[in-house]
Amino acid sequence: MPRSSPADSGRRSLESSATAALLPVIALVPVWLIALGVFWLLVRLVWHVSFPMFAGLYLAAGVLLFLKPVQEFVLAPLLGARRPTDDQRARLNTAWRSVLQLNRIGHRHYVLAVLPSNEVNAYACGGHLVIVTTYAIDTLPRDELCGVLAHELSHHLGFHTIALTIGHWLSLPILILAKVGFYLRNVAVAATRSFARTSVALSISGHVISAVLYAISWLFLAGLMASTAIGSWVGKRSEFQADERVVTMGMGRELAKALRRAAATAGTELGEGATTSHPPARTRVARIEASMRLRRRIAPEPSPFF
Repeated sequence: MPRSSPADSGRRSLESSATAALLPVIALVPVWLIALGVFWLLVRLVWHVSFPMFAGLYLAAGVLLFLKPVQEFVLAPLLGARRPTDDQRARLNTAWRSVLQLNRIGHRHYVLAVLPSNEVNAYACGGHLVIVTTYAIDTLPRDELCGVLAHELSHHLGFHTIALTIGHWLSLPILILAKVGFYLRNVAVAATRSFARTSVALSISGHVISAVLYAISWLFLAGLMASTAIGSWVGKRSEFQADERVVTMGMGRELAKALRRAAATAGTELGEGATTSHPPARTRVARIEASMRLRRRIAPEPSPFF
């Protein structure tokens, strides 16, 4: 195995998990087209536009999510994140600049945001956004925070976030229609109980309408769940590839320490990811340590922090 340098790990390269991440997006397309068709029928009442043009405009609007200002002022708030406070920014910048300098990347390429949460967690989104929880900022030592940030940077460098962001954009009309369907179904059930007690015909009609709305809602959710299941499998591969890139940076030990800490915190995504796209932390730590041992046998590579 040829030895890689931190500078090599800082180069953007399309990794296999980024390509595989297109699978859940492809699985989502048929349901997205149906959901978008419903919105198109409503829009067509006031604006005569063809469905291909309507779908094209929706996809074009999704491209805006990859613009840095949109990610900072629109996408981050939509995800519940906000700008860091002065104290949080000081802690984040100290760790973040160390990671960027190690990879020879300018600090203006990315946007940092903070998510209020009691979990040790962080994630990358779009092409520039890195979100870190308040708990991670407050509790992780500097070296472990560097390891976590290096992992999220690795997702961006491997183009792992592109298909994920597209999938979120496509799922939006599906989620809206599913929620509307369940709401109308509940309204139909309530109306049936209130007004159809004395009429068998009205009662039957109400139950049929509620059943149809329930089935349609679950149709949309089923497509979304299938895409999510595929995405969870693909996501585990992207986590391993991002971890390997962190080892190449020379920050494997720092990330492993953060993962051990997260594993001791029940219910965190970094710690126990059996139900998410994150593999279990212990599995990731074992792979990271195995990769570091292999690299040490080839050539010693000291940590940038010790």
